Amino acid sequence: MHRRQYLAAATGVAAGLAGCTGDGTDDGTGDATTAPPDGGDATTTQASTASATQSNDRPDAVGLDALADGLDTPVDAAFASEGDVQYVAEQRGVVRVLADGDLRSTPLLDVRDGVVTGYEMGLLGLALHPDFAENRRLFVRYSAPSRRGTPDEYSHTFVLAEFRVGDDGLTADPDSERTVLTIPQPQSNHNAGSLVFGPEGSLYVGVGDGGAANDQGRGHVDDWYDAVDGGNGQDVIGNLLGSVLRIDVGDERGGDRYTVPNDNPLVGSEGLDEHYAWGFRNPWRLAFDGADLYAGDVGQNRYEEVNVVRAGGNYGWNVREGTHCFGAEDCPDGTPDDVRGGEPLRDPVVEYPHEDAAVSGVSVITGNVYRGSAVPGLRGAFVFGDLRANGRLFVAEPRDSGEWPTSVLPVADEDAGRLSQAFSFQRHDGELYVLGSGDAGGGLYRLRSA
Repeated sequence: MHRRQYLAAATGVAAGLAGCTGDGTDDGTGDATTAPPDGGDATTTQASTASATQSNDRPDAVGLDALADGLDTPVDAAFASEGDVQYVAEQRGVVRVLADGDLRSTPLLDVRDGVVTGYEMGLLGLALHPDFAENRRLFVRYSAPSRRGTPDEYSHTFVLAEFRVGDDGLTADPDSERTVLTIPQPQSNHNAGSLVFGPEGSLYVGVGDGGAANDQGRGHVDDWYDAVDGGNGQDVIGNLLGSVLRIDVGDERGGDRYTVPNDNPLVGSEGLDEHYAWGFRNPWRLAFDGADLYAGDVGQNRYEEVNVVRAGGNYGWNVREGTHCFGAEDCPDGTPDDVRGGEPLRDPVVEYPHEDAAVSGVSVITGNVYRGSAVPGLRGAFVFGDLRANGRLFVAEPRDSGEWPTSVLPVADEDAGRLSQAFSFQRHDGELYVLGSGDAGGGLYRLRSA
C-alpha cells in the first residue's frame, strides 16, 4: 500500500504519527492527512544502512499473549508495583484498569470532557510516581482546549497533570487534578506525549516540534540554521517544543508545580532550564533501560530513527532527518561556535527508511532492551516496532558505537493479525508488552516465545 493510502485508512493517533502536510501548514482541525505528500519521495529512498543480519540465537518469531482485547486506541500503559494491576490510556481520554487479569468496566479515570481528540491529539501518556504505592500519584499528558497563555490562532494546549488514585488502585478522583505544566501547541500534530520517570526520580517529557511540516509555519521560531527555515527543534530559548524535558515533581503536592534539577544542561546558561535534550521532530515514545534513555523520533517522509538521549544532546532536526541532510544538499555536523559552543549533531543508533528495505515503515515506535525470561533468545536485544506493524516487530543489536544492526522480528502466524498497527511498548519485570490494534480491536499483549 502506498504511504498516502495507508494514512487515509488510519485513524486517530495512527494517522497523525505517520503523516504531516506538505506545505508546512496545518489549520489545527486534524485534517492534515488530506494534504499532498511531503517533499521527499518515499518510493525512491535508498535501502537502510542498518544491517539486515541477526544473531544466530535470536528467535525466528515471537508470539503475543493477550492481557486485554477490545481496547479503543490504547496508546500507553503503566504497571503498579503491588498486585496484578495495569493501567491503559486510551486516546479518547479514558484510563482503563486491568486487575487480576480482568478488564474492569469502570475506568480508573475519565477526562473526556476536558480532552481534545482527533489526529494526534488526545490522552497521550501516563506514568506512575516511583513511590506510587505510598503516595498514589498518577501523571497524565493530554491535549486540552486552549488555556490562558495559548495564542488565539494556536490549535490547543499541552497539559501535564497529576491525579490521586484511591487506595484500592481502581479509581482516581477527577477533582484531584493538579496542573503541573502547560505548553501552547500551534498545530494539531507532532504532540509526542510520552512520560517516563528516570532512575534518579526526575520526570522526562517528550515534546514535539509544534506540528505542521518541516518545523516551519505558525508557532515555529527562527533558529541558527539559514539553509532551511525554522525551527523549534534547534531553538531552546523561544519555547519548550522539539525537546525532551526533565523536571522534578517532588514528593508532596504543596509548593511549586515542579522544579528544575540543578544539573539540567542549560541551568545557568542561555536557554529554558527545562530542556534536557533537543533537536527532535516528534519523540512519540521514551523508555529507560537502567541509566540509558531511548527516544524514537518520528521522521517526516524518508527516515525513522531511535536515539540514545544524553543530557545536552542535539539530535539534528530540522538540519537532518536521521543522518541525512534535510531540505539541503549539504548540512553541518554541528552548530556554529557561537551557538552553545558548537555542539555536535548526534547520530541515531537505529535508522530505517520508509520504503525499499527489509526494515522499513512510516512511524517508529520505541521499545526497550529485553531483560525477561519468556523469550530467552531476545535477552539483551533492543525490540521496537513501527506504526505500520503488519504483524512484525524489529530487533536491534546494541553496540558501544555506531549504528545498531537491525532486522525484522515477525509475529507468529497465529498472532500476527492482532498487530496490524503498533502504538506503544512497555517493559515490566524485564518482559516486554506491546499496545496495538488488529483483528481484535485494540489490545495489550505480552511477548512470548513462538
